[in-house]
Amino acid sequence: MLYETWQEIVKLLNDNPLLLLFLIAALSYPLGRLKIFGVSLGVAAVLFVGLAVGALDPNLKLPEIVYNLGLVVFVYTIGLSSGPGFFASFRGRGVRDNLLVAALLLTVAATVYFFARAFGVSNTVAAGLFTGALTNTPALAAALEFLKGSVPPAQLDAVLAEPVLGYSIAYPMGILGVMVVMVLFTRVWRVNYVEDALRVRDAQTSQQLVTRTLRITRPEIAGQTIQRLMQTHAWEVVFGRWKHAQRTVLATAQTELQLDDLVSVVGAPEQVERVRAALGEFSAEALELDRTEMDYRRIFVSNPQVVGVRLRDLNLPQQFGALITRVRRGDVEFLARDDTTLDLGDRVRVVTRRENMGAVSHFFGDSFKALGEIDVLSFSLGLALGILVGQIPIPLPGGIAFKLGTAGGPLVVALLLGTLERSGPIVWTLPFNANLTLRQIGLILFLAGVGTRAGYAFVSTLAQGDGLLLFGAGAALTMGAVAMMMFIGYRVLKIPMNLLLGMVAGMQTNPALLGFATQETENDLPNLGYATVYPMATILKIILAQALIIFLR
Repeated sequence: MLYETWQEIVKLLNDNPLLLLFLIAALSYPLGRLKIFGVSLGVAAVLFVGLAVGALDPNLKLPEIVYNLGLVVFVYTIGLSSGPGFFASFRGRGVRDNLLVAALLLTVAATVYFFARAFGVSNTVAAGLFTGALTNTPALAAALEFLKGSVPPAQLDAVLAEPVLGYSIAYPMGILGVMVVMVLFTRVWRVNYVEDALRVRDAQTSQQLVTRTLRITRPEIAGQTIQRLMQTHAWEVVFGRWKHAQRTVLATAQTELQLDDLVSVVGAPEQVERVRAALGEFSAEALELDRTEMDYRRIFVSNPQVVGVRLRDLNLPQQFGALITRVRRGDVEFLARDDTTLDLGDRVRVVTRRENMGAVSHFFGDSFKALGEIDVLSFSLGLALGILVGQIPIPLPGGIAFKLGTAGGPLVVALLLGTLERSGPIVWTLPFNANLTLRQIGLILFLAGVGTRAGYAFVSTLAQGDGLLLFGAGAALTMGAVAMMMFIGYRVLKIPMNLLLGMVAGMQTNPALLGFATQETENDLPNLGYATVYPMATILKIILAQALIIFLR
C-alpha cells in the first residue's frame, strides 16, 4: 500500500515538473534560513533539497531546460553588473588573481593525474572527478563531447557514464566542503567584513558619507579654486554649496574660495577631516539644511538616455545649475565623481535651485514603475549572442577543440555588454532591482535542476565499492585547493576577504558559492572577485578535463 502510494506521488511529480520545481524551492526556504553555529545555507539549500529529492527515485529530476535556463540567466545578469569592475581589475590585481587561480587549477589537475595513476582510476572517471570537485558542468559536458568523437559506438553509453559517475560523487562536497573551509578560515581569522571592504579602493563599495560645512580661515587658501585644491591634495570628496557675501550657490571647479566663506563638503569622515585641516574649521551653520535658495532631493534614474554617460558629459551645472553629490545603487551609496556613469535604478542626490528641481527630475526620469520593467529586446538579444558565442568551437594544439558552453558564453558576452553599457539606443544593462530578481530566479532554477539530476547517481555511486575512495578524493581536492587559495590570497597576497571569497566561488565556477559568499559578507564585493576569475577558470577547466582524458589513456 505504501509502495503504491509512493509510486503515485513519484508519477505525479514526474508528470508535473513545475510542481516538483516549486516544491523544492518551498522546502528550501526554511532550510536555508536555519543557522548552525551562526552559518546558514541561504539559497544554496535549494541544491541540497534537490539532491535529496533526486536520490529518492531516478525519475525525480527536472528537465534539462530548467537547469540551462537558470544557468544562462544567472551568469548573464552577474556579467552585466560585474563587467566594468572585471575589466578595470586587469589594470592591476586582476592579472595576479587570475594567475593564482590558474596555478591552483593546474595543481588540482596534476593531483588528479597522480591519484588516478596510483589507484588505477580510469581516465574518464578521473576527468569526472576533476570537474565534480571543481563543480564545473561545462567542463564535464566538454569531456563528454570529446569522448563521443573518440569512442566506438558500441561502448559509448558505458564510457559516457563514467565521467558522470566521478562528477556526481565529487560535486556535493565541491560545494559543502568549500563552505566549511570558508567559514572555518574567516572565523579563525576573525574577519570584519565592514573594515575589510574599506581596503577595496577600486570598487564602488558602500561608504559612510557625511556632509559638513567648513569656514575658510587659512589665508593661503584665499583666491584658490576648488579644482586646484582637489588636484593638490587628492581629496576624495564632493563640494556641494558655497556661501559668499550672504549668497549661497553651487560650488563648482572654478569657484575661488575667500576668507570667511562657507562651503559644504560631502565624503567619508576621514576625508572631510583632511579638508578641514587644510581649509579652516567646522562651522555651526549647516548649509545643507538651508533650503531657502538651494534645495536637494533624491531622484530615480529611469531615463535610458542618461545611462552609461559620464556625469561630466551630462552638463548638469550648465543645463540646470544642478550638482549630483551621491549615488545610491541598491544598498550601496558612493560619491558622485566626474567619471561616474549611472545605471537604471540608481538614486542620485541632486542639489539645485528650487525652481529647477522639476526639470532635473524630468531629465532623469524619476519613475519607480519604469525600474521594474525589462527591455526585452536588449535582454533577449544579449542572451542569444551569449549562447551563440558559447557554441563556437575554439581549436587548440593537438586537434583538441572546446566550447565555452551555456555558462561561459553568456558570461563573456555579458561582461563585454555590461562594460559597454549601451550601443546607440540599446541599453544593455538592467535596472538593479530587475537584475537582482532575475539573478535569484536563475540561481534557484540552476540549483534545483542540478540537484535533482545528480541526486540518485550520487547515492547509488556512494554505495559501490570504490565510492568512498572517490568521495574522499573529491573532498580532499576541493578543500585542499580552497584552503591553499585562502591562505595564499589572504595571508601572502593580502587580498581583501570580501573579494577573496568571490574568487573562491569563481575558481569553483559555482553560483551557489557566490550566493553563500555574498550572504556571509552582506555586500556585493564577492561579485567582483567572482567575475574577475570566472571566465579564465571556466576555460581552463574545460581544457584540463579533456587533457586528463588524453594523458591518462
